Amino acid sequence: MRIPLVDLGRQHEAVAGAIADGWARVLGRRSFVLGEEGAAFEAEFAAFCRAAHCVGVGNGTDALELALRAAGVGPGDEVVVPAFTFVATAMAVVRAGATPVPVDVAADTGLVDPAAAGAALSDRTRAIVPVHLFGQMADMRALGALVDGTGVALVEDAAQAHGASQHGRPVGFGSTAAAISFYPSKNLGAYGDAGAVLTGDAAVADRVRRLRNYGSASKYEHVEEGFNSRLDELQAVVLRAKLGMLGRWNEQREAAARRYGEALRDVDGVELPVTAAGNRHVWHLYVVRVDDRDRVLERLRRDGVGAAVHYPVPIHRQPAFAGAARRLARAERLAARVLSLPLFPGIRDDEVDYVAEALRRAVRNPSYSRR
Repeated sequence: MRIPLVDLGRQHEAVAGAIADGWARVLGRRSFVLGEEGAAFEAEFAAFCRAAHCVGVGNGTDALELALRAAGVGPGDEVVVPAFTFVATAMAVVRAGATPVPVDVAADTGLVDPAAAGAALSDRTRAIVPVHLFGQMADMRALGALVDGTGVALVEDAAQAHGASQHGRPVGFGSTAAAISFYPSKNLGAYGDAGAVLTGDAAVADRVRRLRNYGSASKYEHVEEGFNSRLDELQAVVLRAKLGMLGRWNEQREAAARRYGEALRDVDGVELPVTAAGNRHVWHLYVVRVDDRDRVLERLRRDGVGAAVHYPVPIHRQPAFAGAARRLARAERLAARVLSLPLFPGIRDDEVDYVAEALRRAVRNPSYSRR
């Protein structure tokens, strides 16, 4: 048996007809950018997320950069980010002209530690970027209390959290804005790059709309320097078709995660993922922790299991951010031990069981190799 980390083909089977029909509509209209499909998707995704505004952009990194800019972040500012995340979180800060300040994360969830974020605040801090890692939200209550009345913005990196919520509140609720990625492997993925900004602030939404379109509020009138970062009509068709399936697909992810938990709960040497209190986890990734991780990964791959490692080098250890290098022990320990197991909508019970058994053998028998 060979089981990939992600199988997008199974998703496509469910939406192929709707996508073909939608692409035919776009080709018939011959309008490919900032057209009817994009506007419809923005309205539909805003409704799904219970957000007042959704602005489609070119990709998730642009979404975070433009959200930061719309929140007033710029040169001379500092932005607090978790050290354990994909590098795009910090890169978006740099692209906005500011300096990322990596801080440590909680040992149990890997989410940004509010106490560490609070300790990093300075008179130059303009924003905190909580990352909703692997499908669950950072502690927005604690972070909101940190910034309340300070003028510091909360800009969520929600690239992995489509449909996640916390104490019943969705992504984007109570923050300045939330940045979404629709990279193909996400819970809601395009067939190429795409992204969006969610916000309840009309002024923030209007500024992101200008920034994504050369700083223009109307054709040939450019009120500020901007960018070319627009959600195209073909990708909007894909996202509209998949959005109708997202609730069901997230439930399938949750079911697979429960099955992994049951199969692996008694395996010494495997530390299972923790869901923080109040969170609805949508399981973009199912990430366990093991010692001797790289050897375990090699053995899983010999057995046909498409496991992977997400973020083996934390932000503060990346060469691009060498000036930030210091000891952040929890992030570094996570980076050395995390292991992502196959999980996607449509994964079968027997496939989950096969992966779990392969992991059990690999961890329990260090010399194990399949012959």
